[in-house]
Amino acid sequence: MTIIDEMKDDIKKVLYSQQQISERLEQLGEKLTADYAGKNPLVLCVLKGGSVFMADIVRSMKVQLQMDFMAVSSYSGTATTGEVRVVKDLESSIEGREILIVEDIVDTGLTLSYLIQQLSSRKPASINICALLLKKKTDPSEQRHVDVKYVGFECPDEFVVGYGLDYNEKYRNLPYIGVLKEEVYA
Repeated sequence: MTIIDEMKDDIKKVLYSQQQISERLEQLGEKLTADYAGKNPLVLCVLKGGSVFMADIVRSMKVQLQMDFMAVSSYSGTATTGEVRVVKDLESSIEGREILIVEDIVDTGLTLSYLIQQLSSRKPASINICALLLKKKTDPSEQRHVDVKYVGFECPDEFVVGYGLDYNEKYRNLPYIGVLKEEVYA
């Protein structure tokens, strides 16, 4: 039994298979290619969860681009702390640049809202968000703090792992996205 097989036992259900992810990324890549043709965007990955998604999405974009990375922290375990910290900043200047933020999952968008506010002060030409997952809101009064222009999938308001998403640094290397059994993180 491999470690992937062992991790599989912790998954309640698979939401998106490796094949579904691959097909959706090809579609997103076509849209991004059309929207960023001739613009040389800076594709900004929010580490660590977005790294797997970014690697695949930039390969599907048929345009000249550059990449950079930021790390921000606002979670402890499965819950947000409400405080955002920049752990690793950009190495590139973004003034006058088209910025595409690549994120693994967007829930309320508070972290991204903070990040966009920080980046906007550096005078980029534009900032757009490409998220692998957008969590469905179960409470209609709950507000999303950012607009996500490019979305891979809408997912249920459950704790999901795989394809870069983790729980305590585990499950990132699953080739699919699944719902983690509650007893694993409860």
